[in-house]
Amino acid sequence: MKYVDEFREPQKAQSLIQEIAKLSGDSPLKIMEICGGHTHSIFKYGIEEILPPNIELIHGPGCPVCVMPRGRLDDAIYISQQTNVILTTFGDTMWVPGSTTSLLQTKANGADIRMVYSPLDSLKIAKENPNKQIVFFALGFETTAPSTAFTILQSATENIKNFSIFSNHVLVIPALQALVNNPDLQLDGFVGPGHVSIVIGTQPYKIIAKQYHKPIVISGFEPLDILQSIWMLMRQLSEHRCEVENQYNRLVQPEGNQVALKAMNQVFAVRDTFEWRGLGEIPNSGLKIRPEYAQFDAEVKFILPNQKVADHKACQCGEILKGVLKPWECKVFGTACTPENPIGTCMVSSEGACAAYYKYGRCSTSLSKNTGEKPKVTTQIF
Repeated sequence: MKYVDEFREPQKAQSLIQEIAKLSGDSPLKIMEICGGHTHSIFKYGIEEILPPNIELIHGPGCPVCVMPRGRLDDAIYISQQTNVILTTFGDTMWVPGSTTSLLQTKANGADIRMVYSPLDSLKIAKENPNKQIVFFALGFETTAPSTAFTILQSATENIKNFSIFSNHVLVIPALQALVNNPDLQLDGFVGPGHVSIVIGTQPYKIIAKQYHKPIVISGFEPLDILQSIWMLMRQLSEHRCEVENQYNRLVQPEGNQVALKAMNQVFAVRDTFEWRGLGEIPNSGLKIRPEYAQFDAEVKFILPNQKVADHKACQCGEILKGVLKPWECKVFGTACTPENPIGTCMVSSEGACAAYYKYGRCSTSLSKNTGEKPKVTTQIF
């Protein structure tokens, strides 16, 4: 298939749905899509509504903004409030509520906080402001970590001394291990993240299939990509196989992107442990800057509060990120918590599950809190 329209053809979708129904049987099946991009595609195109009723899609912790703990956000806010500092970050991060305020509110109160599209934009700001310290608030999975690594390498080459990174990059495989080890969450398989896999390849997922006996299919983001990936999972389950399969082979290679991986390994080391919102401390799940590049490490340049901060009492983002609850089951979803006034990160990010439900999955009338009725999806192309 060469063109986008070919990935959205209703007839092909119906054929896949019929095959999925034949393979899925009658027993309840729980499939987790890890990536927030998949969650939004699922709701945008009404995929969940056209699957057999015994297949339940669980939304995973693949949104990097969503898994950011409040304490780390408070650290970023603290950095932005220091003298002669310009903090840069991606747009979604600006709205995330910390323990007392957000980056957007801190900016309104006078801090110099700027939205950028890449860490290289931050490097340009550092060159233009030699008398200020520029700190890039870096976050994301292996998808965005290479661009951060390349920026640090360029900074070292050019000997730019007023630039540093506050690294909050996280790794997908340890998060998956934490999920399959969670006794409250019984999953039958995974729709694997496409963008992360372009970088890391398919090989790292073998531990999920071999050790935990969970099939996983790396998927693209178009409707037929996702449906084909679910069909591939159903085929594995019906044949009692647990393997790593690659539906997104037009972009994902088994060995990944070796240039990106080399840069990451050169600049970053794996942290012993890192806190995730909802999932708690996960061993070997975060990236820190190696001592050789300590001059570009904001955690070396600044003495940070580094405190653990509990989530808002009314917010159930943690349970949603673990797949234990659906967004519409949260007590404040769509009422006290909206994209304009978010209480939790899942409603803030463009990849958050709550944002997807709010944008695509709600009825025109308010969700009934008394019945707990699931909102109907109103946007479908099939």
